[in-house]
Amino acid sequence: MTAGSLRFRGPAAGLSAADRRALLDRALPGTGEVRTAVAGTLAAVAERGDAAVAELTGRFDGVSLDRFEIPRSRWRAALDRLPVPVRSALARAARNIETAHRAWVPVGASVETEPGIVLERRPFPLARVGVYAPGGRAVYPSSVLMGVVPARVAGVGEIIVCSPPAADGSPADAILAAAELGGADRVFAIGGAQAIAALAYGTEQVPRVDRIVGPGNAYVMEAKLQVSDRVGIDGPAGPSEVLIVADGTTRSEVIVTELLAQAEHDPRAAVVVLLVGDAAAAERIEGAVMAAADRADRRAIVAEALRSLGAILTVASLDEAATFSNAFAPEHLLLAFDGAEEWADRFSVAGAVFVGSSSSVAFGDYLTGANHVLPTAGLARSYSGLGPGDFVRWTSYQRVSPAAAARLASDTAALAVAEGLPGHAMAARLWEAS
Repeated sequence: MTAGSLRFRGPAAGLSAADRRALLDRALPGTGEVRTAVAGTLAAVAERGDAAVAELTGRFDGVSLDRFEIPRSRWRAALDRLPVPVRSALARAARNIETAHRAWVPVGASVETEPGIVLERRPFPLARVGVYAPGGRAVYPSSVLMGVVPARVAGVGEIIVCSPPAADGSPADAILAAAELGGADRVFAIGGAQAIAALAYGTEQVPRVDRIVGPGNAYVMEAKLQVSDRVGIDGPAGPSEVLIVADGTTRSEVIVTELLAQAEHDPRAAVVVLLVGDAAAAERIEGAVMAAADRADRRAIVAEALRSLGAILTVASLDEAATFSNAFAPEHLLLAFDGAEEWADRFSVAGAVFVGSSSSVAFGDYLTGANHVLPTAGLARSYSGLGPGDFVRWTSYQRVSPAAAARLASDTAALAVAEGLPGHAMAARLWEAS
């Protein structure tokens, strides 16, 4: 790897129109081939249920199963087999996630808009949700906790985890252990788009859910998008991203380690550094990044990410950095400069903002208690990270006293007539004062 491996460098203001579009208009992964394959999988499961799930599991996972549910005794055995440090860390993560998300549980409110007109909006937990957990090359027990714990805190009636089976017909021990620690209700050894289909449509063994959350590959993400007309999803998500804002006070090791930590996730990860007014520091840090990338355990993935959407750019001021960052809308934003707290509100368009050099994104990925299921590809402009609010639905209640009804009748009828709805006008006039 050489210093030329970074795709973008130099002043942010000097980016060509094409380069700026490449950075700001990041597309979610997915091709026509993926869409077509996923549509076929969804149709097969919708039509043939468990038979299609078994067939697809054999084809994609190389495992023959006729029963997909994993008994709870195997979850507990998996938890017992976990190395003590891993079990302890997962338990700590679960506690912190619960503490944070309990503080964020939505609460209802009522208001009297006029005398005798009382409106109320109440949250109700969903009856059943599905949490998808990747398997195979990537196993993320932390993501199981990020889906299961907030759902439980929100009061969801039943929480189902789906994860691909390994050769023994069961999801990875870490997934089962996290399901046990997090408080899931059922686990099924089903992965890929067929798992999303089973959760969305229901099969003989898998009950239909009200919302599906959790990360996955391009096929899983595409499946979630395609079933979103009949079941809620947590929002589209793509490869990991980080944007680091730094200046002359920032330790170079912080920039290097945070950049490579996200680059090792995926060869299409977006990893960007904005350095305030210091071209010499940019060159020095670029060299340090390249040297560290050469030594990285996942060096092939890191190298591809740096070539794909890697950037070290200079900006003239923190104002310029904030403008660029809000346009970029990163999944993770690290403000790694002195005085970051005073600037945090200016950097508001991001999945999660990490304020100060010591607020490592890695801490948020695992242990702080905040949720790491976050919008990517610039969708932080319109989506938020996963939280207890994703596991409730809202119902509004309206109470109108007879006296208030009499006062509302005339204006309601006037608007109804203006919209060509005489039946509405008649219903309102019933309550006119005689």
